[in-house]
Amino acid sequence: MRILLAVVGKPRDAGLAAAIRDYEGRAARYWPLEVQEVREEPARSTTPEVVRRREAERLAAVVGGARLVACDPGGRAMSSEEFAAWLQRERERAEDLAFVVGGAYGLDAPLVQRAALRLTLAPWTLPHELARLVLAEQLYRAGTIQRGEPYHK
Repeated sequence: MRILLAVVGKPRDAGLAAAIRDYEGRAARYWPLEVQEVREEPARSTTPEVVRRREAERLAAVVGGARLVACDPGGRAMSSEEFAAWLQRERERAEDLAFVVGGAYGLDAPLVQRAALRLTLAPWTLPHELARLVLAEQLYRAGTIQRGEPYHK
């Protein structure tokens, strides 16, 4: 199983970008991890619906045939332990898994409907860069839980 993080845009804040890189690097010690950043759609002269659709097309292109997990505020909430157990079950299925994080306007409905799982990262709406950081940290934490390491107390 390969885990793909398909995300819209690059982190703009240097500190946040460093934290994301750090946790993505940590997570890659436990899971075969690949990150694909797709271009953020300019929203100045168009509607949020058009922005979501265009970004979804880019995300779908990099996801390919992997099982899709849509990071969506209306999705399923899991504790860290539940997420680690779910991820281990997914590993045993031996299918590639793609987590998608939308841009500032979220994910397009048809992409979300295609998902095998809608996953919420928090009960609040998060900026997409922060959502990416939370996801990377939870992937790292899931790896430490699976190996019984002391990071998760």
